Amino acid sequence: MISMILLQVAAGAALGKVGAAFGAAIAAFAAGFGIGKIGQSAMEAMARQPEAAGNLRSGMIIAAGMIEGAALFAIIVCLLAIVL
Repeated sequence: MISMILLQVAAGAALGKVGAAFGAAIAAFAAGFGIGKIGQSAMEAMARQPEAAGNLRSGMIIAAGMIEGAALFAIIVCLLAIVL
């Protein structure tokens, strides 16, 4: 009886760790996809208006940094869920 309860608790903990790892992978993938879309849009805009390249580049770097910060926060939360 007690061994069955311990096995269920261990299986639940393992499933939680798998979920946290899956969440970290999704966060990393989504950040990469988002930064790729920012780069794509900025390159298209620079091709249409080359004189605005400096302003576009600054906005692109700021937006990419904000996405990276959010993704890093999400990955740290997922890794803490694995460890704790």
